[in-house]
Amino acid sequence: MMVTWRNRLIAWGAVMSVSLLPLSVYAQNATPNICLEGASFEAPQIPQQWLELSLQASHCYTFQARAVVINSIDVRTLALSHRIQEGVRQQVVQQLDGPSISVERRSRVGQLAWESTGEGGAFPSLKGWAEHASRFYDIALEEGARVAGRDAVKLRFEPKDHQRYTHEWWLDNTTGLLLKHVLSDSADRILETFQVTQLNEPERYTGEITVDVIPSPPAPEWHATWLPEGFMPQPVASSDGKPHQRLYSDGLATISIFAEPQGSALMPEQGLKSGVHQIGVSSIAVEEHVENDQRWQLVGIGELPPSMLQRIVHSVEFE
Repeated sequence: MMVTWRNRLIAWGAVMSVSLLPLSVYAQNATPNICLEGASFEAPQIPQQWLELSLQASHCYTFQARAVVINSIDVRTLALSHRIQEGVRQQVVQQLDGPSISVERRSRVGQLAWESTGEGGAFPSLKGWAEHASRFYDIALEEGARVAGRDAVKLRFEPKDHQRYTHEWWLDNTTGLLLKHVLSDSADRILETFQVTQLNEPERYTGEITVDVIPSPPAPEWHATWLPEGFMPQPVASSDGKPHQRLYSDGLATISIFAEPQGSALMPEQGLKSGVHQIGVSSIAVEEHVENDQRWQLVGIGELPPSMLQRIVHSVEFE
């Protein structure tokens, strides 16, 4: 059971890397078709422009690729595909080593990966996301790189608080697609490298796009009372309509917090073992909480230092 869950988490992390960011964002913008924005513009000149292009590219190109993920646990090869049909994206990540695992997710083009206010809206804001990320990370641009046989630029994101992780992105010069992502800790130790090794020529989507206003789902009756500066609540989809999760992002890093009932406070502890765990680049913090004779298990997952994630989970309060 744990092996299956671990492998699925690893594969899902690859989906996040390929799409740059994991969630759906809904922020107001006067332009209804994100893939037509800047379709004929000149190459970006500053880091924020490359950020906007990269997020746009992650939604507006169809492609197939091979990639490798390297961390302290293992090395994995992945098959990636991104298709768009009638404005709906289909992302598929298949693990080619070990157990045969495939992760698929679908979403509409233009429902992007970050929201600054936690409120639903009609269209995404590329500029707003880039501006928010630049408030909490110093961003440096280097030109003249090359990855997977393609000319690229490198963006380095240094956290201004010197605590959260450093990100390095290599973006395709022509499309803005992510070709490589390196994550390092505060001591500049590399935690994980994601790198495309082969990218079939991407094709830009030019069809119609419809982005509907997304109703806000019910919020859980609990929340984190402490978050690192810049982390904002994000909308969360629920398959059964019940609130089980809270999601926070600073534009680059993402935190998911789950609360599951475990029975009476008099019953023995169940579920995952309390403490801090590490799976690849993801930290996992688990805590037991008792509220009105009800035992809860709190689980936080995110690309943050373990001590920071543990502090977030420990701050959860029930309403």
